[in-house]
Amino acid sequence: MTAALTVARKNFHNHLVDGKTLSLSPDDVASNADSSQRTSVSIALSIAKALSAQVIPKKLTGQRVGKQFEEAVEGFLKRTFPLFQSLRPGDWTIENVGGSRAEYQISKYEPYRHLADLANAIENDRNLSSVLGNSYEISPDILVLRHPEPDEIINRDHYLVDSESGRNAVIRDINQRQPIVHAVVSCKWTLRSDRAQNARSEALNVIRNRKGRTPHITVVTGEPSPSRLASLALGTGDIDTVYHFALPELIKAVDGTRNDEAISMLHTLVAGKRLRDISDLPLDLAI
Repeated sequence: MTAALTVARKNFHNHLVDGKTLSLSPDDVASNADSSQRTSVSIALSIAKALSAQVIPKKLTGQRVGKQFEEAVEGFLKRTFPLFQSLRPGDWTIENVGGSRAEYQISKYEPYRHLADLANAIENDRNLSSVLGNSYEISPDILVLRHPEPDEIINRDHYLVDSESGRNAVIRDINQRQPIVHAVVSCKWTLRSDRAQNARSEALNVIRNRKGRTPHITVVTGEPSPSRLASLALGTGDIDTVYHFALPELIKAVDGTRNDEAISMLHTLVAGKRLRDISDLPLDLAI
């Protein structure tokens, strides 16, 4: 009998392959490889072959691939995270909010509802706009949301709350009805140019602009290059953890390059608990 998480991981990879998100060109360059970087091409090719990627005449555009990767991650989380009620009970929703004006989507939810008022004030005040700029904007791809609970659920095992206490806690739907942001997931198919820095800036905005506890802040990527992964994963303080879409396959591919620098960097990221597999994400969200 195969575990549900293992099945979901396999289906996640099949979805990427079937949708041509992960593909090979006629000259064996994977769709997530940097064709100008030999090590990237070699590692990505090994992963693509391990996941049975198919050769297609022309790879999809970057925008389409990015959107499909978001949808694949969203589907994986929807199929897995709600199953872990034994670790993290609750009424959960996984929502893909990527796309235009996504920075305002998070303002629908706790602890970011004040951002909607701030955005309106900035739009109507040029002086305020010149001071704050876009420092308050948060543009996530996927939100993991927990819905407030009725007192009947909170008091199910013990009489814990009544009308005299806990009247400001956002988890009680008697106090407020908006979902609470439990996690912010940023999806980066590759980490070219300034995408790593964009992810860090977004993470800092998530931390600075909250009015409550900090959500889990994570990044899921298909980047094959250990050095580029390190540009995002090394260090602490903003992003909780970076998750690779196929970490065991990545490790095997990198070890096969005999590139000591790449091998050392990748194993440092893994041993240092900065890089994990996509299958680790639902369990980490249950903490």
